[in-house]
Amino acid sequence: MEDELAGLTLNEEEDTILQVQIEPNIERGEEVFRGVHIRDLGEKRFLFQFYHVMDLDRVLKGSPWTFNNYLLVLHKLQWGEDPLKIPLFMAPFWVQIHDVPIGLFSKKLAVQLGNFVGEFIEYDVSNLGKENRNYMQVRVRIDVRRPLKRRKQILFCGNCTYVRFRYERLPIFCFYCGRSGHNDSFCEAYMALGVEVTEMGWDLSLRAQSRRVATMTS
Repeated sequence: MEDELAGLTLNEEEDTILQVQIEPNIERGEEVFRGVHIRDLGEKRFLFQFYHVMDLDRVLKGSPWTFNNYLLVLHKLQWGEDPLKIPLFMAPFWVQIHDVPIGLFSKKLAVQLGNFVGEFIEYDVSNLGKENRNYMQVRVRIDVRRPLKRRKQILFCGNCTYVRFRYERLPIFCFYCGRSGHNDSFCEAYMALGVEVTEMGWDLSLRAQSRRVATMTS
C-alpha cells in the first residue's frame, strides 16, 4: 500500500477510495509532581529530566505540547541514545473524524483511518453519543514533515462518501503547504512560487475544540 501511494499527490491520496467493511459496534490516579530539570542542548533541543515516572508519563500522554503555539516534538530517551541525534519528526495528536455514516463507527475503521492520517495509537469510544458528539476520536502519531490530511474518501455498501479530519490542540500550521511549524508568511514553498495565491488548500476548519476544553464547557 505504501509503495502504491508513494507517487501520489495529497489530493490523490485523499481521493483514493478506502474500502470499509461493516462490523458490529464495540463498546481510560494519583497526582504526583516531583519536579523537572530542563537543559538547553543547543540546535533547538532541550533535555527534560523528570524525578518521577508518573510525571514523565503524564507529559507524554498529554502531548502535543506547544510553546508560543509552536509544536514541541518530544521523544522518551532510551539508554545509550544521543539526544542530539534523535530524529524529531513524529508527534501524537487526537484526531476527530467527522461525517462518518451512522452504523460505521468501529475499531477497525478507526485503525484504517488512523493509519491513513499517520500511525494509529488508540481509539477512544468514551465520548460517543455525548453532547451530540457524533464523530470518532483516534490518537495517531503524525510525521510533522508531511502535510496534514484533510479528508478521506471511503466506500461502504456500494456508496462513496468523504470523512473529514479535525485535529485537537493543533499548533501553528501553513495554509499553503499544510505543514506545521510555520504559517504561509514564512513558507519556503509559497515564497518560491513567486505569486500570490487567493485560495489556500488548508484552513482553520482543521482545528478542533480540544477534549479538555470540551469537558470544561459541557
